[in-house]
Amino acid sequence: MMHENPPRYNNIAPNSSIRHNVHMGRPKNFSREGVLEKALPVFWKYGFADTSLQELEKATGVNKSGLYSEFADKGDLYLESLRHYLRTRQEEELLTAKPLGWKNIGRFLKLAPRSLEGQKGCFSVNSMNQFAVLPPAAQEIVSKSRAFLKDLIARNVEAEKPAMKPAALAEMILTFFTGVSMEQHLKGTKASMNRKVDAFMKVVRKL
Repeated sequence: MMHENPPRYNNIAPNSSIRHNVHMGRPKNFSREGVLEKALPVFWKYGFADTSLQELEKATGVNKSGLYSEFADKGDLYLESLRHYLRTRQEEELLTAKPLGWKNIGRFLKLAPRSLEGQKGCFSVNSMNQFAVLPPAAQEIVSKSRAFLKDLIARNVEAEKPAMKPAALAEMILTFFTGVSMEQHLKGTKASMNRKVDAFMKVVRKL
């Protein structure tokens, strides 16, 4: 079966939708990327609804007026933090390594839930917990990124020529990934999670 090339995460976040302001007078003393890197762990810890402006100011070192000069509101900052996360995470690299197959999927399941140092799970998966209150653009990005991952997983499954339909297996694997990502918030060990992945992959290989 032939596939069209999947869209890259950058295509999920067209540059035309990102707000850029031209500042007159005194230049800003912070970088946009720097703010996103510091805001992301705050949103990761508290979620969109429970993150306060005060916490964002403290984490980024930028006051309210500075943040609002760069981002329209808290929703816009969350949206750009999500886009920044998707641009920098390693799932695509793990799932496009040659040759495609079960090895890629196993590495993805073991490494992707711990893809950002100091954080637990997957920010995109965490966002699903508050999906109803996310800005519409963020909801769209979360949905598209999940579809993108499913397509990459399906390509690896198809390369192994299983008896089960690749799309169905990919959905099963993505559901397992969601579960192990959420389990990162518990006090489990890396070794314990790896054992679960190994056991799951033994089952999947037989389908």
